[in-house]
Amino acid sequence: MSKHRHFCWRDGKNRHGQRGATLIEQIMVLVIIASLVGMATPPLRRMLTRNQVQAAQIDFIAALQYARETAITSGKQTLFCPTIDGAHCSDTIRWDSGWLLAHDANLDNQPDDALIYSSRGYAGKLAILSSTGRRFVRFHADGSASGSNLTLLFCTPASTENVLSVVIANSGRVRGTPATPTQAASCAQMH
Repeated sequence: MSKHRHFCWRDGKNRHGQRGATLIEQIMVLVIIASLVGMATPPLRRMLTRNQVQAAQIDFIAALQYARETAITSGKQTLFCPTIDGAHCSDTIRWDSGWLLAHDANLDNQPDDALIYSSRGYAGKLAILSSTGRRFVRFHADGSASGSNLTLLFCTPASTENVLSVVIANSGRVRGTPATPTQAASCAQMH
């Protein structure tokens, strides 16, 4: 039985003349990789933006459901409102700077004493807007949210893609939906 052996010459090359990749081959590999990365970047950016908008929508739904549960279990009116300073409700339709949860027994649309929860929001990342007629949500001890329905819109500035909404009904029901084309256009106009 004959055994084949490969011998290496003193310079590290085997006798069949195999060598490493040439500079031209390495450059071509880098060009191909750069082309693939260039093609993948826009879809990846859209996916990341879509995920960020969905995360914000889920965050608001959870906070609203928590506010409703707090009102029911405590028997006290619970306020969910936009905030700029993290301590007081602001009279704005913009929610991207943050929001807070608090009891509001005296119905002045401001927190009584200590806050239940406060969030810094998504300022600089997303635009979050509420309906112009309603700037806060007040949950009652029975879980209802009196007043007109409130719709919150979630979008990236200047984009009508991936716009989502959260609707709070008078009954206190909270649901997330895709935004209508009209809602998407109005949200995209906010910078």
